[in-house]
Amino acid sequence: MFSKETLQHIEAQALIAAAKPIVIDGGSKVAVLPESATMVKLEQYQPMRDRFRGNLKTHALADFAKYVESHDDTAPEGMASRGFVDQDAMAATVIFNLGDMGDAGHADDTATLTLKPTAAYSALQGILGKNLSQQALAEWLEDWAQHVQAKDGTTDLQLVAAINAVRRMTIKATATRDSVVGDFNASRSAMDEIEAKSMDTLPSSFVFTTVPFEALQPAAITLRMSVLTGGDAPVLKLRWVGEESQREEFAREFKAVLEKEVGGFVPLTIGTFALGK
Repeated sequence: MFSKETLQHIEAQALIAAAKPIVIDGGSKVAVLPESATMVKLEQYQPMRDRFRGNLKTHALADFAKYVESHDDTAPEGMASRGFVDQDAMAATVIFNLGDMGDAGHADDTATLTLKPTAAYSALQGILGKNLSQQALAEWLEDWAQHVQAKDGTTDLQLVAAINAVRRMTIKATATRDSVVGDFNASRSAMDEIEAKSMDTLPSSFVFTTVPFEALQPAAITLRMSVLTGGDAPVLKLRWVGEESQREEFAREFKAVLEKEVGGFVPLTIGTFALGK
């Protein structure tokens, strides 16, 4: 008489030998196997892989476009490709073996482009909204002088003079009953007005012109300068005027550039994509 373990072993071997795919509703396939059965992928022992799959990641639009063009020509027949554009991240992903509703692919052969911000645009984003000393702002303006135009209202100022005005700014306190809030002054109380003064004309704003991301066109970004006068020394801050609308324009330009470069090879959709389970 066979023991329980022997019977289980015989049953397992019979299941393995007779295992055949079972098609269930919807076209999914399953097979009945014992718990002890282990599936081993033999692809690693073959001279060639079963199919091409991989993920290119690049910051270069030109290289991304060349790869999509050449790779799309070698995609499996009938295996549809699609591109997805993440405008918030300034990134795009093309899936070469996505397939379609009737014949879904594995979606594991992709190329991803993530636009890299330029050095000047990164420097701008690193300073926006921060409290800056006179020296810190003046040195930043000197470092990026080739991108900066100083303005007093609508009047252009010489950048050297504008930087000197920032450096030579002082705080003057006067007794007053007026309460005033402006770009360069703020009332501490009903009897004590603190005002920022300079021996030179203070700029009210700067125009910072740069290419924000590689492959996009140069953009003129207006920066409003505010002076906080609550302490012993002025504190300066730069604010991007119309930031949200200008960022949206960058995203629209990115989509248009992608359409021009790879839209003829793969259809593009705004959004991100993840495979369902």
